[in-house]
Amino acid sequence: MILRKSVRQKGMPPLTKTFANFEDGEKVNIVIEPSVHSGMPHVRFQGLCGTITGKQGNAFIVTLKHGNKEKQLIVGPEHLKKQG
Repeated sequence: MILRKSVRQKGMPPLTKTFANFEDGEKVNIVIEPSVHSGMPHVRFQGLCGTITGKQGNAFIVTLKHGNKEKQLIVGPEHLKKQG
């Protein structure tokens, strides 16, 4: 399931995920962390990859192509993972 954790992974993520920093132009994957609700993108964007285009508060602006349209998401750092 997308918004569930296994028994051994339950609880809050480590603080290093909260303080993760990304540069503009960096490629990231959207991996939803179900225990953190703030800054969570919609489930339809789970597993997609995009590019960091800016920062808004503690969150990052991610630009990605969804279907034929280019979309901008405001996503918390807990839900992002560096690509490659």
